[in-house]
Amino acid sequence: MDPRLIVIHENPHILESIDAVPFINTPLHVASASGNLPLAMEIMNLKPSFSRKLNTYGLSQFHLAIEEGQTRLVLSLLKVDSNLVRLPGREGTTPFHQVVG
Repeated sequence: MDPRLIVIHENPHILESIDAVPFINTPLHVASASGNLPLAMEIMNLKPSFSRKLNTYGLSQFHLAIEEGQTRLVLSLLKVDSNLVRLPGREGTTPFHQVVG
């Protein structure tokens, strides 16, 4: 079994407990910042609400993927939800602002 899925196998409610926290570094943030495209897309399928969560620094996974130059991941996330470019983060900065700024 894929080691990333063992945690879900052991605790099927783990994603809901993460989703309940208002500001948290979700598994989607980690996958996006590191460029782990397959994991990021699987998390988007399992828990699309994570795409709108901000971490404790006020950044979405989309902000992080842009910061880290994860172009393929950014484009893949946009195919799932094109509105992610408008998600306000810290100081109201959107991912669109990051790209054009």
